[in-house]
Amino acid sequence: MTIGARPHRPETPESAIALAHPDSAVFVGAPLRTREEREAEIDGILAPGATRPIGAGVRLRPEAPDPYRLCFERDLDRVKHSRPWRRLAGKCQVFIAPEDDHLRTRLTHAVEVAQIATGIARAAGLCVPLTEAIALAHDCGHGPAGHASEDAFSPYVPGGYDHAVYGADVTLAPLNLCVETLDGVRNHSWRRPAPITPEGEVVAWADRIAYVCHDFEDAVRAGILVPEDLPVDVAQVVGSERSAQIGVFLGAVLEAIARTGRVGMTEPAATALDRFRAFNFERIYLRPASVRQAEKVIGLLQGLVDFFIDTPRRMDAEVEAGSEAAAAAAVHYVSGMTDRYALGLGVERLGWRPEDLPRGV
Repeated sequence: MTIGARPHRPETPESAIALAHPDSAVFVGAPLRTREEREAEIDGILAPGATRPIGAGVRLRPEAPDPYRLCFERDLDRVKHSRPWRRLAGKCQVFIAPEDDHLRTRLTHAVEVAQIATGIARAAGLCVPLTEAIALAHDCGHGPAGHASEDAFSPYVPGGYDHAVYGADVTLAPLNLCVETLDGVRNHSWRRPAPITPEGEVVAWADRIAYVCHDFEDAVRAGILVPEDLPVDVAQVVGSERSAQIGVFLGAVLEAIARTGRVGMTEPAATALDRFRAFNFERIYLRPASVRQAEKVIGLLQGLVDFFIDTPRRMDAEVEAGSEAAAAAAVHYVSGMTDRYALGLGVERLGWRPEDLPRGV
């Protein structure tokens, strides 16, 4: 073919399709690849221990497979189109209902986790759509106003409220996701059992890398810390800028995989991550002001749960007031709220004064 010449394409009647741009001359030419063809193709590319997408996937409610999408791509689409995931935009990462638009929310945190996790998955030959689906969905079970919501809801939930478990078993249940995706969400927290897939394990590391680095950056932006507060022994290993820190931690995970075939992190980065996280707990998450705000969060959210247990019709729940069913419905309802909506209801329904509401900074 002469360089610059257009490939031959069959003539198509103009009435057969609509074009976004009438002057468009772009041409695809290749036939569509079916899901079965893509599964066979990816099987030869993935690492030996990677999770293979097969058919419709294993789901609680069986479904017919999609003609073109891999089962984990289907999960990824469902997560991105879901209300629980969209509402993460209104749930704080650390600072409650921040007025500074540059401070992280649960949604931006999830996106950063997905960026780190898929970067590892691609290089390691793991299943990228499964990794991304777990990463984007991993915090969908979080309530409003940060981790204190778990303490607020625990008295109402048999066995206590764990955002990872609740997210997989309750919040995301209507999406009918694959068992591997739900397992990765349920067990992304390090206090939980290990995930059953290497992709889930990658997300667990990516989550910790992301929040350790960006929570410090946000605390500096909020005026709680200054860059020089980062412990010297941490900075000597990973640097003082978030991009460099993520690069070091990510590289250490890939090095561990290359050396051993297992998902982990090599030294000295692993010790630096532990030290970094411990510093964040001391100076950010458990600082006296944060503890005081957490106490307010617990009081506010429990007040809302109690209110809706007694008045389930206000959340359109057809359950008996004061019943266990009403308690389950109330926790589900309140846990799905954004920070600002919960704070607004605290004033409207519970009579809180605006100046007494929990604040993030």
